[in-house]
Amino acid sequence: MSYKNLVIVESPAKAKTIEKYLGKNYKVVASKGHVRDLPKSRMGIDFENSYEPDYITIRGKGPVVKDLKKFAKKAENVYLASDPDREGEAIAWHISHILDLDSEAENRVVFNEITRDAVKNAFKVPRKLDNDLVDSQQARRILDRIVGYEISPILWKKIKSGLSAGRVQSLALKTIVDREKKIREFKPEEYWSIDIKFKKGRRKFDASFIHLNGKKKELKSNEDVQEVMSLIDQDKEFDVTDVVKSQRKRNPYAPYKTSTMQQDAAHRINFRTGKTMMIAQQLYEGIKTGRAAAQGLITYMRTDSTRISPLAENAAAEFIIEEYGEEYSQIKPDVKPKKANVQDAHEAIRPTDVTRTPESIKKYLSADQYKLYALIWSRFVSSQMTPAVFDTVRADIEQNGVKFRANGSQMKFEGFTKVYKTSSKKKDNILPELEKGDTVKSDSISPEQHFTQPPARFTEAALIKWLEENGVGRPSTYAPTIETLRKRYYVQMVAKRFEPTELGEAVNNLVSEAFPELVDVDFTVDMENKLDNVEQGEQEWRKLIDNFYRPFHEKVEEAEENIEEIEIQDEPAGFDCEKCGNPMVIKMGRYGKFYACSNFPDCRNTQAILKKIGVTCPECGEGEIVERKTKKGRIFWGCERYPDCEFSSWDKPIGRNCPKCDHFLVEKKKRGSKNIICPNGDYEEIPEEEEVD
Repeated sequence: MSYKNLVIVESPAKAKTIEKYLGKNYKVVASKGHVRDLPKSRMGIDFENSYEPDYITIRGKGPVVKDLKKFAKKAENVYLASDPDREGEAIAWHISHILDLDSEAENRVVFNEITRDAVKNAFKVPRKLDNDLVDSQQARRILDRIVGYEISPILWKKIKSGLSAGRVQSLALKTIVDREKKIREFKPEEYWSIDIKFKKGRRKFDASFIHLNGKKKELKSNEDVQEVMSLIDQDKEFDVTDVVKSQRKRNPYAPYKTSTMQQDAAHRINFRTGKTMMIAQQLYEGIKTGRAAAQGLITYMRTDSTRISPLAENAAAEFIIEEYGEEYSQIKPDVKPKKANVQDAHEAIRPTDVTRTPESIKKYLSADQYKLYALIWSRFVSSQMTPAVFDTVRADIEQNGVKFRANGSQMKFEGFTKVYKTSSKKKDNILPELEKGDTVKSDSISPEQHFTQPPARFTEAALIKWLEENGVGRPSTYAPTIETLRKRYYVQMVAKRFEPTELGEAVNNLVSEAFPELVDVDFTVDMENKLDNVEQGEQEWRKLIDNFYRPFHEKVEEAEENIEEIEIQDEPAGFDCEKCGNPMVIKMGRYGKFYACSNFPDCRNTQAILKKIGVTCPECGEGEIVERKTKKGRIFWGCERYPDCEFSSWDKPIGRNCPKCDHFLVEKKKRGSKNIICPNGDYEEIPEEEEVD
């Protein structure tokens, strides 16, 4: 087959979609990501030759490279259309090198969305490779290689083999460990509140104590509460001393950038960071909706920007006015909107066509694709809508110098919340009509003791937010950083929150002691800014690496000499080895804790640590049900006698049988609650704590 133009993209799915747009004169093939990288078996950096990287073809990519060369020979023109970011620019540069393309050729094509118009317009204005972007990626790659390959051997020697350290990874781990230390050191403090329920006529409303004799009064003990309570006569009326009525606006949120999409997906649809990025990639690369050719449903999903192109703003305004009314639109659409700049890849994550509503394409999407697309669509549309408006009332109510305050709020105009529902579970608190000088009666009063709570452990979303707010890392680094912490067993997820393991704390202690700058926020942020300067052409990357490497390498040599070995003590398991009779111990492995014989290496008996749930196996009636995990980390429940008993269940058995069919009952997570159901579908009960009055 002859063709005039060869286009090289990253993914096969993307290749199929783009080839349909470009027509018969174009052949589109995929590199399947990077084709060259630093070698895994050695440092791969020539320190004597200005840190020159020694790139090699990635193992397994030989056939891909061979095909690319074969296709390139048949084409008159070769276009490099990898993703519109730093990593994509580096991939294009590596491919250009492998194919021996002209470094000055205008053969780099970028587009922020995979739609027919965007792709065709991009091919009208190809550009040269951006060497500053390439240098920035190289600098990051080499910097991370130096940190990882210089520190990791120290971790192997001083703690145990198979460990690793990284630039962003080390700071993320320290952040988790520091939070855990604060939780352990936390000492709860007592405090009290006094809430009162007033009534005016038949209407009741709530208020809270705020002042005593015109001054703020802290309620630190029951004695403080009794001092206030002694001044209150619940049989007497209370005076309304002040009423302030106003309006409050709640502005719409900006459209998503990578980090906010990851955070919202975790909060709203319970997606892990890696899953969010995987599904977003699918939506970006193209999905077939009906008879039309497949096309990208969202713009590029790795971005720091919340900017929206004038063309997208105009389309959104037209859609909002037609669908919801003019009062819901922030702007009036231009009669002749300005054309979008196809070269500008730094735009927010948004739907490529705002009229393609989630419901209209739901049947073409998987359940996960639909959830994420609906989130992105609603966030973008709502960002172009008017604020929500609330009528608010604040009433101060007093008796004998004791002041209570009631706050009321009622939505007056939905605005953007018509599309993007806010996560607040509080209902409107509507007060009765109150005026200064009115009197109200007490219905009930409730002093309540509280204790301050320790800071919460980080969820994925909270950790990403912290990293972003402190300028640590970039959107593309968050998902792999979190995944590495898990894979190395430096952290574990407990109730969807990060808890450092003993191994993680040991690694953090060593890195923090020997390389304090690596876990210093200011140092890390400064390095990120310098790497961004390379991208802007304001910093020479080799000089940046040199300024970091020389003092860093000296500390590596000092650490090798001075840091003492850290021994992670084995814990007694409480039972003996069935093979040799010696005590079993709990050891720390690369993937977590396990039982092992203390007579190692003479006895190599090991066992997995199984979490029993106190339920007898409903199939064999002999073994206990234990919590297990698949290779991908998904939890399921099975019999401890496996493989003799092969019972397994994705839902947790509870040890009772169905009163209708006698099948074992399971605990099923359903819409945030844990209901008890029969797998046969004949029975369901809501736990007592979930019952509604």
